[in-house]
Amino acid sequence: MINLIIHWNVDPVAFRMGLFNIQWYGVCWGCAFFVGFHAFKELVKYEKLPENFMWLGLLYMMVGTVIGARLGHCFFYEPSYFLHNPSKIFSMSGMASHGSGLGMVAALYIFSRQMKIPYIWILDRMAIMICVGGFFIRMGNLMNSEIYGHATTLPWGFIFERRGEILPKHPTQIYEALYYALAYIVMRTVYRKCNNRPRPFLMLGLFWTIVFVFRFCIEFIKNPQKSFENDMLLNMGQLLSIPCIIAGIIALIVSRKKEYISISNN
Repeated sequence: MINLIIHWNVDPVAFRMGLFNIQWYGVCWGCAFFVGFHAFKELVKYEKLPENFMWLGLLYMMVGTVIGARLGHCFFYEPSYFLHNPSKIFSMSGMASHGSGLGMVAALYIFSRQMKIPYIWILDRMAIMICVGGFFIRMGNLMNSEIYGHATTLPWGFIFERRGEILPKHPTQIYEALYYALAYIVMRTVYRKCNNRPRPFLMLGLFWTIVFVFRFCIEFIKNPQKSFENDMLLNMGQLLSIPCIIAGIIALIVSRKKEYISISNN
């Protein structure tokens, strides 16, 4: 068997501009929003949307995602610390993907009310775009040498030298990134099969189901993000994925009884 083990020691700083260090993680977040924005434009190019819809939607999504990701990390993984030190919430690092999803959902609800467009219409299409963002964010985790898996004897293991590792580990960031890419292809194909007019809740249900089933399963080979998870039968990522999977199944069932919503009449 060919040994492809990689000694991973990439500097998380992409480049420096004077006193500022631009992190690869930030670059990947920027790519997530940029590529996701254009993917969303392609999805809705046949719809009659208000002129400022795309840019205003991007702003709401960016703010909701970043704030939600940060608050999710604080209150899902270190609640006691941040409840006693609220001033540290936005002065320290750490993001949580489940929190980013909740933040985005909340921001898009406000956005849908402002634009007078059905909330589920936006969520169904944003669900596809999130897969694009997920790919880049997981690649950002790889550049940071974080959120990797257990030791492995598989030939493509990564030795994360910046974390002091000496044994090959599962590059779970790459596994997840590739799965997000596959999920996008599947969902985009389904969207096209529906003539770009899917039934309400179909794309959202598909996203919740296929993404979080995978997230639940891959957590079995990932290292715990926080020490309190060491003795848990299911870690925090899995516990947060279960309601998403249930919601996804319910959404798929509900979608079978719905008809396409036309926004041209709103």
